[in-house]
Amino acid sequence: MSQQPRNLLIPFRRDKKRDFAVGSGAELLASKVRQVLLTEGATPHSTGELPWRTSFGAGLSRLRHQRNDTVLAELARVYIRDALARWLPGVHLEQVRIVQEAATLMLRIRVREHSATTALDVHLEE
Repeated sequence: MSQQPRNLLIPFRRDKKRDFAVGSGAELLASKVRQVLLTEGATPHSTGELPWRTSFGAGLSRLRHQRNDTVLAELARVYIRDALARWLPGVHLEQVRIVQEAATLMLRIRVREHSATTALDVHLEE
């Protein structure tokens, strides 16, 4: 019987036993997906957040201050799909739902990688 791979959870946080927290399965999958989606990659309007890899990320900030309609939902799905395909090719995007709550755009995402499936919310403040 093989064990699930374990790795550091991002963003880094302390774990009293191992110094940095590690995880596996759905917890690790959610961590990896959040890291990709919440990192600002290079777009026509930004140079990217990571100086050593400016293209890393999803560019979701381009969705802020837009009309919450079917076009926005499709753009979000495409940005997320493309970022996951590029940076986490083993992850399958199952669902993206857009929820507008006051000044917050919330993306409800469900992804799968091998036997791990997880749902996560990504909040974009306006």
